[in-house]
Amino acid sequence: MDAFLRRLVPDELWELFQRVVPPAPTRPQGGGRRRVDDRTILAAIVYVATTGCAWRQLPPVFGASW
Repeated sequence: MDAFLRRLVPDELWELFQRVVPPAPTRPQGGGRRRVDDRTILAAIVYVATTGCAWRQLPPVFGASW
């Protein structure tokens, strides 16, 4: 994982996050869009919350779509 993303979501925060968020469901039929890594999305949420930027203005490093 990129150092920038790891700085936004340190291991301690990631461990807390994993305790309260259920695992992603699997799609029995398959298909659909490929999921972005949960830790990367959490980093994007932290980035938006701390910088005040709009979700649509996220840098491409997060790989999130709006």
